Amino acid sequence: MSGAARGGPVPPGATPRAAGLRRHVPILAWLPGYDRSWLTLDVIAGLTLWGLVVPEAMAYAGIAGLPPQAGLYTLVVSLLLYAVLGTSRHLSVGPTSATAALLASSVATALVATAAADATGAVDPGTYAAYAAAFVLVTGGVFLVAGIARLGFITQFLSRPVMDGFVVGLAIYVAVGQLNKLFGVPKPDGNTIQRLIGIIGELPEANIATFAIGAAALAALFVLPRLSARMPAGLIVLFATILVSAALDLSGRYGVAIVGTLPQGLPLPSVPDVPVEDYLAMVLPAIGVLLVAFSEALGVAHEFADRHGYEVDADQELDAHAVVNVASGFFGGMIAAGGMSSSAVKEGAGARSQVANLVTWAATVVTLLFLTPIFTTLPEAVLAALIIHAVWHIIASRKLRLIRHEAPAEVWFGVLSLLGVLLIDVLQGMMIGLLASLAFVAYRSSRPHVSTLGRVPGTTDAYSDLGRHPEDVPVPGVLIIRVDGPLYYANALTVRDRVRAMVDASTPPPRAVIFDAAAQDDLDLTSADAMRSLLRELAGRGIEVVFAGVHAPVVERARAMGFREIAGPDRVFPTVEAAVRYVEDRGQP
Repeated sequence: MSGAARGGPVPPGATPRAAGLRRHVPILAWLPGYDRSWLTLDVIAGLTLWGLVVPEAMAYAGIAGLPPQAGLYTLVVSLLLYAVLGTSRHLSVGPTSATAALLASSVATALVATAAADATGAVDPGTYAAYAAAFVLVTGGVFLVAGIARLGFITQFLSRPVMDGFVVGLAIYVAVGQLNKLFGVPKPDGNTIQRLIGIIGELPEANIATFAIGAAALAALFVLPRLSARMPAGLIVLFATILVSAALDLSGRYGVAIVGTLPQGLPLPSVPDVPVEDYLAMVLPAIGVLLVAFSEALGVAHEFADRHGYEVDADQELDAHAVVNVASGFFGGMIAAGGMSSSAVKEGAGARSQVANLVTWAATVVTLLFLTPIFTTLPEAVLAALIIHAVWHIIASRKLRLIRHEAPAEVWFGVLSLLGVLLIDVLQGMMIGLLASLAFVAYRSSRPHVSTLGRVPGTTDAYSDLGRHPEDVPVPGVLIIRVDGPLYYANALTVRDRVRAMVDASTPPPRAVIFDAAAQDDLDLTSADAMRSLLRELAGRGIEVVFAGVHAPVVERARAMGFREIAGPDRVFPTVEAAVRYVEDRGQP
């Protein structure tokens, strides 16, 4: 990856050590060459972003089961560190609804095996916060290992249908999880469907004042952006409801739950007091979090990079997310990742670089130092409204309906992920969709299409599939076979049986079979054994077998296995046409 791709050119004459440092700390490469004409746009974008992420971070902390300041602590860490280490100019990294839900689900699972809960299943807030911070640390460690191993490609294992189904299910999970705060009723137990049914049953006991302030906030969040797209609706709703709550004493007079006193000042680092074995038990769910969080972050980063003509480095993004999350865990924050909504707001406000993130970071620090007392009377129903509004566009996006028209077979993987999230839990839903899609890939690769080739009319050396191009001309007495995909242990026997059937179906029987091996770049032992048995069978029937387009690695592997039929030069030809000429010459009297 070039220095320019990471944010700016490496100055000529830089020492290898300096150049290496710039590669791993991209701000050192791009900040010295920063275009000062961008500063006004970056400042405006940074303040606009602050108006969005501060209320969202406080709300997302509620999803994670943490106090509102945990979201602000996450911003203090993530905005600064990603600006220093990230390679995207537009990505905004911080708490997201998805990572907050994953954090809550994972911590709840980790606590099941401990004696931390009392007889009613409740957990001491301090213990819960310690396990949450520990899980964030483990997630950061998983990101770090993936970055060291250069596993930036791992997000490819989550297909679009699985990811879309998971995200829609997660959005419903998050929205339902906030309904109890919106209506002022106790939170029911169970999966998402059971909680929804429980909340409906509790509606006669709803707190009218709580619902009124929450519903008004939710309505304003939908209406205000229609009046002006640049209006900081979240910030307006946040401070307006704080004023109303304080003026009417909603907590004291009407029993409306409020945020209460938030700690003022910056957090101090600490190591969560969690047993080592519990840290180790968190590794597997942390890998699932990495897949989801990094898939979204990298997808958003690439989208904006393509739009603005620069590149991002997937492996450096892993490193940046690793450092951000390790630091967030030490400071009592949440899982941080690149989010679509905040990044879109930042880009839409005119951001040109990560200077916008630095402006947002400075404004957040000011918020923690001086403004937290303002949030004391903030109704929790307003935070719930902020969350529901944030995920509503996902619920209403009809992602799976679009996929159903584009890929009817694959939409079921999304449906499985969605149902898994709603009926079981978050990570389990993702794993169900992931395993189903991987099983489908394995099934398809175990049954590759096997073509018989004919000469394209009007050419002397072009061949294509006779089944798809009936106008092609078969070569008399020669069966030309191509496996449209790599031959490996899972499909070798299937291919062998298909070739047998093709030979048996040929009338008259072919005197020669040509294998077009251009799609094959390796050879495993199972495939070699299957091919050996097939070649012996064909030789016993007097059918000559030759190969075309065999790649050098296959020849080397065949030679190492003693597979002389492929390793020998007298049976291997560079092209199908060369093999056809050889067979035709051999058939002449």
